[in-house]
Amino acid sequence: MTKPLNRHLAALPTTIFTVMSELARKHGAINLGQGFPDTEGPHDMVQAAADALLDNRNQYAPLTGLPELRQAVARSNARFQGLAINPDSEVIVTSGATEALAASLMALIEPGDEVVLIEPLYDTYLPMVRQLGGVPRMVRLEHPGWTLPRQALAEAFSDRTKAILLNTPMNPTGKVFSQDELDFIASLVKQHDAYAVCDEVYEHLTFNTPHVSLMALPDMRDRCVRIGSAGKSFSLTGWKVGYITAPAPLAEVIAKAHQNLVFATAPNLQRAVAYGLDKDESYFADLAADMARKRDILSDGLRSVGLDVLPCHGSYFVMADITPLANGLDDMAFARLLTEKAGVTTIPASAFYEASNGTPPTHLLRFAFCKQESVLRDAVGRIAAWRNRG
Repeated sequence: MTKPLNRHLAALPTTIFTVMSELARKHGAINLGQGFPDTEGPHDMVQAAADALLDNRNQYAPLTGLPELRQAVARSNARFQGLAINPDSEVIVTSGATEALAASLMALIEPGDEVVLIEPLYDTYLPMVRQLGGVPRMVRLEHPGWTLPRQALAEAFSDRTKAILLNTPMNPTGKVFSQDELDFIASLVKQHDAYAVCDEVYEHLTFNTPHVSLMALPDMRDRCVRIGSAGKSFSLTGWKVGYITAPAPLAEVIAKAHQNLVFATAPNLQRAVAYGLDKDESYFADLAADMARKRDILSDGLRSVGLDVLPCHGSYFVMADITPLANGLDDMAFARLLTEKAGVTTIPASAFYEASNGTPPTHLLRFAFCKQESVLRDAVGRIAAWRNRG
């Protein structure tokens, strides 16, 4: 008899992203499901990466990252969040933000530790926590305004809480947590002597709303792990370069986890990202303005075809209430229908919820707007044409 495989991994279903992307290919649909830009990032960064391949520095990078990138991450922390970071002891370069999350959680969680998670949530959070033996404590934002339920959040914390995983700007909702909300979260972290793992990959993609890092709040410097992503900040998602900022004692343990996962990240890409992080502030402002314009094009278009669009102040994504058009179908069925009949693919929002925490909402879809304007307009036009045929 064959011994069983890892039960946590074996039980994971095929991701909704794979399911919907396969449907999109089958039906020739515009894929607004997966969150990656359909244009290249800055040419000067690509050129810097290409040049760096040719100057005989292609062996293993240092475990925690090339000095020039660690220094650039520290400068970025100071420039945008007012944080004074030691690049030699408080920065770790990772192979993408997903690896950064895994290494950070590995460094913090032991079996039985409780971790507070906020729904709807990025789909790798829960499997990572469970794989490490952590016990998730789920708190659900209240829609349509994505309000933080403070009483529920306070009740999720206890003496057993090791950490909260906080994603702001947030995927999939587009929510940017306010200063007041962050102050409340910080008070709970301090009260219960916990840590915060802060997924801030969309830090430069906020729309008329400032992004404030929890790490920058009073007395939070030594309790936070801050995760950034070159993929999101420079529209170069395939490079998979992430970076962690953490207090030195915690960074030392995270580095040991990183060593056992990948050890080091491609040196030419690290050098190009270092160049990018030092770009003038106008680059980051223009990136956010471009994404805000695309958000508005898609949101206005979805409203014009009869969908209710929920608030979005950051990230690549906007959520829409399908009730006016769905004729009673749930989000999964309507997402399939949109792909097959309208030629537009989305992600059903119920995929970002944990069923054991209560019945997920089934009337919301997530749309990615990090696409060319012509693609967004074409997608809206397809939905409108399908609706008019119906």
